[in-house]
Amino acid sequence: MDYKGKKLKLSFNSPVILGFVIICFIVLVLDKLTAGLLTRIFFSVYRSSLLDPLTYFRLFGHVIGHANRSHFFNNMLMLLIIGPLLEEKYGLKNILMLILITAFVTGIINFIFFPNVQLLGASGVVFAFILLSSMTSIKEGEIPLTFLLVAVIYFLQEMYGAIFVRDNVSNLGHIIGGIVGSVLGYLMNKNKINRY
Repeated sequence: MDYKGKKLKLSFNSPVILGFVIICFIVLVLDKLTAGLLTRIFFSVYRSSLLDPLTYFRLFGHVIGHANRSHFFNNMLMLLIIGPLLEEKYGLKNILMLILITAFVTGIINFIFFPNVQLLGASGVVFAFILLSSMTSIKEGEIPLTFLLVAVIYFLQEMYGAIFVRDNVSNLGHIIGGIVGSVLGYLMNKNKINRY
C-alpha cells in the first residue's frame, strides 16, 4: 500500500502487549480443544498443594487463561487500546513487570483467602493498566484529577458489583489490579524509572 509515495508496512509496535495477546489467544484455542482441561490445570489459580510445582506457575499463569471468547475479547480489547501507549511511555520491561506483579498479587490473595474460587483472566491486569494510564501525567506534588475520578468511579463500580451482582467476575481481582497499577504508576513516575 502506498502513502504519498511511501510503502506502508505493519509494525510490531508493542512487543509485550502483542505477545501477551497472542499467548492468551493460543491458550484460549487450545483450551477449547481440551474442553477446558488446559485452563483448569495450568491457567487458573485455586487452592492446591504447595508441593505441586504447578501451584507456583498458576500464581502467574492465571492471567493467560480465559473462561470463554467474550471474557477473552473484552480483556484483550482494553489491553490493545491502553497497553501500547503505556508500553511506549514506561518501556517494555516495566510493563512486563506490571503484568507479573499484578498476576502474582491477585493470584496469591485468591490462593490464600478464597480457596474454593477459581481465578482466571487478565481483568486485574486491565484494571492495573486503566489506573496506570490515568497517572501518566503525574507531576511532583500533584495528583491528577483524572486519576481521582477514574479511581472513585472504578472502586464504586467494583464494590457495587461485589455486593449486589452475583456473577463469576472477580471484583476483588479488579480492585487489587487497580491498586497495583496505581502504586506502580506512582513509583514509576516518582522515581522516573528507566524505559527499556
